[in-house]
Amino acid sequence: MQVNKLRNSLYDANAYLVDSSILIDAGMDVRSIIDQLKNLIKPGELKTIILTHCHYDHSGAAGDVAAFFGAKIAIHKEDASLISSSHASASGLFGEKAPNVVPDILLKGGEVFGELEVIHTPGHTPGGICLFSRRSNILFSGDTVFEDGSFGRTDLFGGDSGKLIESIKKLTSLDVKVMYPGHGEIVTNDTNGQIKLSLTMASQFSD
Repeated sequence: MQVNKLRNSLYDANAYLVDSSILIDAGMDVRSIIDQLKNLIKPGELKTIILTHCHYDHSGAAGDVAAFFGAKIAIHKEDASLISSSHASASGLFGEKAPNVVPDILLKGGEVFGELEVIHTPGHTPGGICLFSRRSNILFSGDTVFEDGSFGRTDLFGGDSGKLIESIKKLTSLDVKVMYPGHGEIVTNDTNGQIKLSLTMASQFSD
């Protein structure tokens, strides 16, 4: 599996191009993402933009990027109606209107895109997802877990700490060698241990 992490600004989410045909999250900066993708892929190669959840820092550029490349947008069905709300998408935190995104594919968990299996991981948002390759032992964790035991916040619309803990438990059952989170650095060192630490920290935080 070939993964390219696209450069982003300080508050923007990470975006990842997978095997030239799948973009996982799109960030907020339309021009930057399109320019970077134009240097990596040919017209028509990008088929699907998979949003890990509805928040603006992950989805803000998705509509324009999809239109430019002719790609379809996929998001979990529980977040599909939230993406157009400035409150639920948290776009107001960035001083922006809700993203102009109309999903083409509604996910429920279990779908497969290439090597990647969709895992429903609610908690940060109702329709949060992660994507896992059992062949490559690679996890795209969205805002469910991050490096060094960090985890997604649950104080925004639809957040639920109990569901987040259950979602992280799902991830601890996977054999993950490399984790590509929604923010921060790529994790390659004791990745399973770092996910277990996220579970410990999230459980303590909710007590």
